[in-house]
Amino acid sequence: MRSPAASPSMIGRESELAQLRAALDDTLNGRPRGVVVSGEAGIGKTRLLEEFLAQASVEAIVVAGQCVDLGTVGAPYAPIKGVLRGLVEQIGADAVLDAGGPGRDALTALLPELGETPFDRTESGSNRLHETVAVLLETVSQRSPVVVVIEDLHWADDATLNLLRFLLRALTRGRLLVILSFRTEDVPRGHPLRGLISELERSRSVSRIDIPRLDRTDVRQQVQEILGTIPDDEAFDNLFARSEGIPFFVEELVGFDETCEGDLPWTLRELLLARYERLSDETQHFLRMLSAGGVRVDHDLLVQVYSADADILDRAAREAVFANILMADSRGYAFRHALVREAIHSELLPGERSRFHTRYAEALEAIPGDRRLAVEISYHWLAAHDAPRAFRASLSAMSEARATYAYGTAAQMGERALELWDQVQDAESVANRKKVDLIAQTASVLRNAGEGERSLAMVNLALEECPRDDTYRYARLLRDKAMHLGNLGKPGTIELIREALELIPRGSSGVVGTAGLSGSALTASELRSAMLAGLAGRLMIDGQFTEAETIAAEGLEEALSAGSDRNASIASNILGASLIDTGRIEEGLARWEDAQRFAENDPTAMLRYRVNASDGEYLLGHYAEALRIAEAGVARAHELGVERSSGIVLQANAIDPLIALGDWERADRHINRALTLLSSSTFDAYLQRARLFLMIWRGDIDGATKAYRSMRAPFLALAEVELQVKLGHARTAAELALARHDPKQAWVDVAVLFDPDRRPYPGYDLPLLATAARTLAELRALPEPLDALRSGAIATVAADAAAAEAHIRELTASLAFWPTSRLWSTLINAELSGPTGTGNDPEAWQRAVDDTGTDPASPAHLRPYVLLRLGRAQTESGDRTAAAASLLDSIAEADLLGAGLIRTEAEKVASRAGIALDDTFARPAMDAAELTARERQVLELIAQGMSNRQIGEQLFISSKTASVHVSAILRKLGAATRTEAAFLARQLV
Repeated sequence: MRSPAASPSMIGRESELAQLRAALDDTLNGRPRGVVVSGEAGIGKTRLLEEFLAQASVEAIVVAGQCVDLGTVGAPYAPIKGVLRGLVEQIGADAVLDAGGPGRDALTALLPELGETPFDRTESGSNRLHETVAVLLETVSQRSPVVVVIEDLHWADDATLNLLRFLLRALTRGRLLVILSFRTEDVPRGHPLRGLISELERSRSVSRIDIPRLDRTDVRQQVQEILGTIPDDEAFDNLFARSEGIPFFVEELVGFDETCEGDLPWTLRELLLARYERLSDETQHFLRMLSAGGVRVDHDLLVQVYSADADILDRAAREAVFANILMADSRGYAFRHALVREAIHSELLPGERSRFHTRYAEALEAIPGDRRLAVEISYHWLAAHDAPRAFRASLSAMSEARATYAYGTAAQMGERALELWDQVQDAESVANRKKVDLIAQTASVLRNAGEGERSLAMVNLALEECPRDDTYRYARLLRDKAMHLGNLGKPGTIELIREALELIPRGSSGVVGTAGLSGSALTASELRSAMLAGLAGRLMIDGQFTEAETIAAEGLEEALSAGSDRNASIASNILGASLIDTGRIEEGLARWEDAQRFAENDPTAMLRYRVNASDGEYLLGHYAEALRIAEAGVARAHELGVERSSGIVLQANAIDPLIALGDWERADRHINRALTLLSSSTFDAYLQRARLFLMIWRGDIDGATKAYRSMRAPFLALAEVELQVKLGHARTAAELALARHDPKQAWVDVAVLFDPDRRPYPGYDLPLLATAARTLAELRALPEPLDALRSGAIATVAADAAAAEAHIRELTASLAFWPTSRLWSTLINAELSGPTGTGNDPEAWQRAVDDTGTDPASPAHLRPYVLLRLGRAQTESGDRTAAAASLLDSIAEADLLGAGLIRTEAEKVASRAGIALDDTFARPAMDAAELTARERQVLELIAQGMSNRQIGEQLFISSKTASVHVSAILRKLGAATRTEAAFLARQLV
């Protein structure tokens, strides 16, 4: 019911309406869009949306969700539940469940009325919940366009914000438009919504509409629309000055002037209460009672709360509606504006406040089923100053929020309960837990909510509260603190887990608590096995593989004794990785098979297996196998309904194998997708390292330099606790410095190899040693290499070039057991070859060319790189004809890959040597034996009659890359057609 005081037509919002219409048009064409509508209170956000939705509802399904004002705490998923219930009303419950896809059971976590389907209550279930909502909206929008509107986002809880963040990142198809609105003055510095808005403003698929105030012309037109006439200039000037161009205030001032005598109200509070104060005492009492319930209250709840009979309620409500204070629909009443509700609520006397909020709390507690909301009950008991009942409700709200992964709200409820603890008699009995347990549980949900520092402070408080002789509880808290430190990338995790394990010796028994969201009993043996696996994992990350192997083996034994398949899988996983990294590769691979078997019915453990296994196979040089494991995991994630959440971790693990296989375009897509969806600082470091690698080798040195400067600090912070990050960062930083022709800086970057306390990590060490060898060769070519070699922390080990080379060769020899060592050793020898040790021996580089052409573990960029270095060595030896051929091959393969850096360097070498890279140096036709290993693979598939697309699928490369390979083969064999190339292949084999 629109207020008669409102203008019949919307004034001054043509541009904003056009922007919404343009977003809808994009959506109708299959491009999901988001729009954020913001403005101050009374500016007309709701009116704009009403006008737009009246048009949009003709072409699309429109569903809306309303955030609830519960003070400092948001109602978990309140607007999302409203959206889902709106969909159920419009298309039916069965259609909603069907559209939810593989994760449909997750919907019951938000709408229990949809059924009793069991739902995965593990910690990773939030991923499934988020993705299921995305899949649901995406699926429905493919059948019919969908417009989702969520108003008053400034009142939203963290869980809602996180779901919306995921939704607007993850959606790439479907006809879906998501519109969010918020009040700007209610989002101060530090408000959680600010972070989301900043992220959305950087997205190309999300636009922002900030609604301005009306100018004099617009206000004059609004007044004329309402009154049918224009007041005299003095009256209008007065009205415009007081309204300040805010449409709602214009309506209130016009309405006051029409019905009241005397001066217009000067203060905002007087203006907001002007209509209210003209009503009967009965209606004013009704509105004060209604204001305690929020901006909107259902009629059924109102009946339970209001003390007078139904006739009095209806009479008061009708008067409030006619006075344009309330709006009514088929289900209840809403204040025409939240500001009016806030002004009336501020009028409550202490006794009224206590009585009204008590009635609401009691009425909400009496609601049967799952529709009542514990956080709302807690709010009302707190407002009624009833500490004992607010305490109980807060604990219930904490459990309820945690069960639906609304960790931010759960943490707020936990903190509220802790604040009330001392006001409640025998709080421990009421809570059915010790205070230290409540502190620990609050710390846990704070960690899951992303509040790392607060969670660490909370767990420290729990340790202070817990007696040391309460061994199991104290041990769990030490373990919790270790997890918090690990999540924050801070040192100390290993020491804390060791201390915790001392409190739970081998053979400990009994129940020591509950496990995760499932609430199942946790035995001492299970806790010990989890701690051992955690310790082994941290030791592995720190490069202490031998001890990690020992601890993981003990953890596996403990897990099998406890009957925990999950912990057995994790322990086997870490044991396998540790065995592999110490050279016992076959044993390690067998342990990975065990890890996979134990994880068969546990998606979380299986995810961890696939992440480690795909990464390990990549480091072993088994790129196709690494890609297969990662992509099998992505496919399984799709089946489970978590393809764009948990599955994105595995998609990220496919990036390095794709780069090594030469499919850089596909790697780009994975990087961009993962950066959009992943929020982990650890994975972000991996992704940015891969992105920097591609930028460097593509030749975008300026862009890579700028990107590296912005990421260097978080890289170095994470490198302090993760050895693989430290080594990966060192290699990337050094290669960037070399691309900038700054070997002195590159030498500083590879200094980690000269740390006397360093631990070997073969899969990462070998490529870094090759970069170090290249750096040393570049330093030797400088006028004063000794100064660079003696600088920094390296000086004690590498006081001169000979000592530095000896150290590099010694480290390389110590890693001879690693499958890729021969390849990298050949490259290192070539880098340090020649009389001056500057890599100028053509024979050494020819061996590197041969190895990169035949070794399947050779990353794609190495082949054109070693051809470039061969050409450079040949120019220095005076063999210009051979050098031209090598440089032409280098450029051809670099172009095939997209390695612009190599092309640029090859052209510089040719230019310095006076070599024209054209047809001057004609070469004889090659035979099949002179093709690269990859080209021979492609040639075999050509002979089988495969198309470029089929070749790409077979070799895990793009069809475009396959096409370039085919062109190179035709050129090298002197063949005019694919058929001729296939014929020559059969003749030459």
